[in-house]
Amino acid sequence: MQDENNISEFKAGEQHIIENKELNIFEALIPVVILMAMLAYNIFFVEGQEWFGAYTNQIILLLGGVIAAMVGILNKVRLYRMFTEILENLKSVFIPIMILFLVGALAGTWLVSGVIPAMVYYGLKVLSPEIFLPASVIICSLISIATGSSWTTSATVGIALIGIGSALGINAGMIAGAVISGAYFGDKMSPLSDTTNLAPAMAGTDLFTHIRYMSMTTVPTYIVTLIIFSIISFTINTSGDADVSNLMYSIKHTFHISPWLFIVPLAVIALILLKTKPLIALGTGVILAAVFAFILQSDVLMHLGPSKLSSVVQSVFTDTQISTDNEKLNDLFSSGGMQGMLWTIFLIICAMVFGGVMDAIGALARITKELLSVASSIFGLFASTVISCLGLNTIASDQYLAIVIPGKMFKKAFEDKGLAPENLSRTLEDSGTVTSVLIPWNTCGAYQAGVLGVDTLHYAGYAFFNFLSPFTTLLFAAFRIKIRLLAKK
Repeated sequence: MQDENNISEFKAGEQHIIENKELNIFEALIPVVILMAMLAYNIFFVEGQEWFGAYTNQIILLLGGVIAAMVGILNKVRLYRMFTEILENLKSVFIPIMILFLVGALAGTWLVSGVIPAMVYYGLKVLSPEIFLPASVIICSLISIATGSSWTTSATVGIALIGIGSALGINAGMIAGAVISGAYFGDKMSPLSDTTNLAPAMAGTDLFTHIRYMSMTTVPTYIVTLIIFSIISFTINTSGDADVSNLMYSIKHTFHISPWLFIVPLAVIALILLKTKPLIALGTGVILAAVFAFILQSDVLMHLGPSKLSSVVQSVFTDTQISTDNEKLNDLFSSGGMQGMLWTIFLIICAMVFGGVMDAIGALARITKELLSVASSIFGLFASTVISCLGLNTIASDQYLAIVIPGKMFKKAFEDKGLAPENLSRTLEDSGTVTSVLIPWNTCGAYQAGVLGVDTLHYAGYAFFNFLSPFTTLLFAAFRIKIRLLAKK
């Protein structure tokens, strides 16, 4: 029977942190090492995910969970606790999973209603290849600051920008990298963002002090990101004006294009700004798009199925492919509906199983505490925090745990070094929030890949803002730039 004196738990918001004195660091790392080895083997040595079929990453995460459970059993952790933590993890992603289903439905209905084609059509008129990538970063930044959500930004304007950029012949990974860079800048800086509120709560500072202090590392990283994308935009080869004209003709020939179609995305953004729940906002977007499909796209719907209603229902739930006289558009104007989100949803569920077991056996807390123990200098403390956040994004597959656990574990260490709490809150966001999207099996990475239709490993190298942010915070720590000390009493 488990010795409850060796297990302690405290709650931060809705997140649990469990410590197990029976578990040593080597045992805590066993599931991590095996998981990383299997994932690396699958990525570098197995072509096309043929090892376990289409759901290779999901099965690997489940196997990692089994190994973690075996380590836990050997260290007196009951199966009941493991199942309880798994259930808690799965409950925490119920709303994100529902959002993913709605995003699938949104993509399908926005396609058949002509919303996405209209965005692409007018976008081709306005956004030239020379400014497209930096413009995408800025557009997504503004939407994300206004909504406080990188997920909503990707699901609305992000999808449209992928379509416009693809029509211009720009690499999809570059476009997704620009979208994500802008979306996560806005997510970090918006007072409406959940992570922007969570980080100062864990560190012990207030929201607006956190945002002001975070801007010192975030704004320079953002400027560097814009410069890089500007340079790329002037050096890439695109399809040219003649091909763009042909694309616009094909879109207008296939769909009834009207500015009235922008009522749908604007209504969704307005609902989000009014703090309507995401499920209601996205659901409204699906219903409005269906109405516009019946009104404006009768010919499209009749070509897709035996009736208009069946075509709309098909766009919500299953694959939809709209054929045009242009091959580029044929690839662009396709959607998997809710069915297309299943791979991503299964990945999130399996990641939550692995993260739940690792949390239940005390491995997450043990690894974080070990990092804390080697942080002897101020720079070492910042570096340990960054590594802890990156590691938890990889191991726990959840950006909230990557903020909560290091926030609680490192809070006293920052105080002991005479550092103000905003140093910790800024570091949590610079390394926890933004890097979650770079991990394929993290909930954020899986979501963005599923919504934008671009593999995580394909866009990660272009998400400059996201992978430069941890380096910026370490650079500031190394040279003692804007490191605020606690006021002496």
